[in-house]
Amino acid sequence: MLSARREFLDKGYYEPVCMDIAQLINKYAPPSDSRVTADIGCGEGYYTAKLSSVCKGEYIGIDIAKEAARMCCQRSRDILWTVATASHLPLADESVDVMTAVFSLFVDNEYARVLKKGGIVIEVSAGSEHLIELKRVIYDEVFQQNKQQSPFSDSFELLHSDDRRLHITLPGDEIKALLAMTPHAHRISREQSERLDNISEMDITVNYKIRALAKRR
Repeated sequence: MLSARREFLDKGYYEPVCMDIAQLINKYAPPSDSRVTADIGCGEGYYTAKLSSVCKGEYIGIDIAKEAARMCCQRSRDILWTVATASHLPLADESVDVMTAVFSLFVDNEYARVLKKGGIVIEVSAGSEHLIELKRVIYDEVFQQNKQQSPFSDSFELLHSDDRRLHITLPGDEIKALLAMTPHAHRISREQSERLDNISEMDITVNYKIRALAKRR
């Protein structure tokens, strides 16, 4: 899954998602070379590395998978990569200015612990119509969803919330690459997967919810 994710993301299809994150970081966190950003559930490091190229500061990428950390090191030697879970971060209390969680867990208490007062969390999660066209091909039945972002405690206040849609057109081979980087690849039968073999191109909706939270001072 990690290799498929790297191959697909490096094509730039999800770059607008990254730019949305960067815009919120620069809007709500004062730009500084000493600003510390921790990307939780960083995977093979695409978003972390991309953000480090457009937003100032020091960067930390954290993922539970050791293989992810090895792949991250191939992306950048200027970012600190580490292996850990989102619920037990190897970060000191109130040591981080910005946290990002891109299609990964939001762990309220742990994020509040490591964020400085006034620090922000940028969270991206899948929307109700995320990859809906792909789901309609690989599943016999697709149920209507009403996805909501995780609730948050009084430790945080909401600064920004939006439901975004990005439309991309993929050739056949990249449809399979997209599938391989999602959990759907492990849930469908061989027959369902083979339905994609005869599709030469597909228009796909990337539907994501993005929000910015600030730790209360």
